[in-house]
Amino acid sequence: MSEIPFSLDQLRILKAIAEEGSFKKAADSLFVSQPAISLQIQNLEKQLSVPLFDRGGRKAQLTEAGSLLLAYGEKIITLCQETCRALEDLQNLQGGTLIVGASQTTGTYLLPRMIGLFHQKYPYVSVQLQVHSTRRTSWAVANGQVDLAIIGGEVPSELQDVLQIIPYAEDELALILPPNHPLAEKETISKEDLYNLQYITLDSQSTIRKVIDQILTRCQINTNELKVGMELNSIEAIKNAVQSGLGAAFVSVTAIEKELKMGILRRVHIQDVEIKRILSVIVNSNRYRSKAAEAFIKEILPQFASEQFLPELEKLSKNNKQFLDKQVEIKDN
Repeated sequence: MSEIPFSLDQLRILKAIAEEGSFKKAADSLFVSQPAISLQIQNLEKQLSVPLFDRGGRKAQLTEAGSLLLAYGEKIITLCQETCRALEDLQNLQGGTLIVGASQTTGTYLLPRMIGLFHQKYPYVSVQLQVHSTRRTSWAVANGQVDLAIIGGEVPSELQDVLQIIPYAEDELALILPPNHPLAEKETISKEDLYNLQYITLDSQSTIRKVIDQILTRCQINTNELKVGMELNSIEAIKNAVQSGLGAAFVSVTAIEKELKMGILRRVHIQDVEIKRILSVIVNSNRYRSKAAEAFIKEILPQFASEQFLPELEKLSKNNKQFLDKQVEIKDN
């Protein structure tokens, strides 16, 4: 092919149809008419001489050629967005976008405070926060869809050589009870007391649940004998359930600061048991890091980091000179 047989708009349309599952929904999401979408896809298929969709079913289903084009198209779109962010940097943080990822607890309770501080200093930078599972967040950073992320779980093994993983902060998990619970007046309870409580938890596949079970097991507590009365899908739902007297729960200390001050939840310590996990910052050092991301790393992250991890964080706090020098070297060769 002497000329590129597709446009960026056509790739965006293809991606929208694949995500929405229909031509009509894709048209609505792109604020164009359905006939315009259909015509673009017909022209694209004609230019490529291959069908991109199976038109027999009710849902728009990609052919093998369509799936292949989509895979490359998503990479092209991501690179275009990355290019735009690099060009916006020329305005010296008077614009541009910062995209930060996080797992559930950090995204709900820690990142909003960080983003608030960043916005005060750089009000013209648009900040997006994407809260997903550790696995999905890690892939988003690896693919360049997210500039950096703070996670509480383990990076997928297939990405551990791709991403730079920096220990960032200790996240302490506390046992909380409703204020009127008989054990709520105690500062410390015994391990045996744990077997008499009814627990409200996240589902068994959640990162926090796994961390808690692992630490309790190491402390000679049989987690199989702990009574789980309810599984909920968010920390806020768990806090409300505990506050209503439905049971006890383990939650991050950062998630209950307000409730402890108001006295609507009570924290109790467990004798000889301390439940902590390590939060990590992840970046992809093989991708361009914007000035906004550099400013966030250098100026905001250290304010919330655990002291023992500051030296590691300082290693990350570098500009993109090495990355850009490498690109120039590749071009020159």
